[in-house]
Amino acid sequence: MESIGSPVLWGGFIAFVLGMLALDLGVFHKTAHRISVKEAAAWSVVWIGLAAVFNVGVYFMFGPDRALEFTTGYVIEKALSVDNIFVFLVLFTFFAVPDTLQHRVLFWGVLGALVMRAIFIFAGGAFLAKFHWAIYVFGGILALTGLKLLRAGDEKVDPDKNFAVRLFRKLMPVTDGYRGDKFIVRENGVRMATPLLLCLVAVEATDLIFAVDSIPAIFAVTRDPFIVFTSNIFAILGLRSLFFMLAGVMDRFKYLKPGLAFVLLFVGTKMLIIDFYKVPVLASLGIVFGILAVAVIASLIATRARPESGGAPPRPLTPEV
Repeated sequence: MESIGSPVLWGGFIAFVLGMLALDLGVFHKTAHRISVKEAAAWSVVWIGLAAVFNVGVYFMFGPDRALEFTTGYVIEKALSVDNIFVFLVLFTFFAVPDTLQHRVLFWGVLGALVMRAIFIFAGGAFLAKFHWAIYVFGGILALTGLKLLRAGDEKVDPDKNFAVRLFRKLMPVTDGYRGDKFIVRENGVRMATPLLLCLVAVEATDLIFAVDSIPAIFAVTRDPFIVFTSNIFAILGLRSLFFMLAGVMDRFKYLKPGLAFVLLFVGTKMLIIDFYKVPVLASLGIVFGILAVAVIASLIATRARPESGGAPPRPLTPEV
């Protein structure tokens, strides 16, 4: 696969990511605490700023076309990752994860996601390089996923039906409650998982499913594995702060899911017609921005006059262990 990524660039980027994650967990979040909207907003600015600085470097080193590919890939992945937030909210409620421990789950969830995304990107890139017809398969998957998302509406996520969670419960005993910030403990001579680990398994399984959609979507923009990987990773790194920023207002984004569905339909169609017409990267970026802008503005207009329910929030469910 042809790529702008030299071994030095690959090594430097991976070292940067690992360093930022170590700084995140080892310094700024060494002590478990509830993440405020202000703190989340500050971290969101940091991650977006780092992505912008990186893209400036791509622009000056490799030209405007590569920089535009990075921007488009980043926007698409960022948009699709918002759908993860809906699922994270359900999982944290279902497993009754304390506010102070949610960042810990997302941190390790993101770390696992980075590894899975890297495997998917290199495997998918190599497959596309060898078998051109695979682009039609990926495009078809994205288009069908978009149609499914349009038809799903407000379909609820049930963690108890998650295959990985059901399998894990059969393989390892689970404690009847949390044990601080521990994922695994030993009690009465038996190694046991805590509900925190069970929630992490559900988060990882969910991201694996989302990766099947998001990775092919970026391959519709560029085949360069370095651009695909870096744009994907920067978007994922900012997912935790985005979650804590938007978790309390996600119910206002009424039309976001249909917007994401149309993004997937557009990208899937773009891949299906690639041998007949190649949509310019700048046009792709404009269309994706336009779809998301319409979805967000329509959502805010539709929900701005909605009366407050005044009722108590739904009671978190305790997992069956």
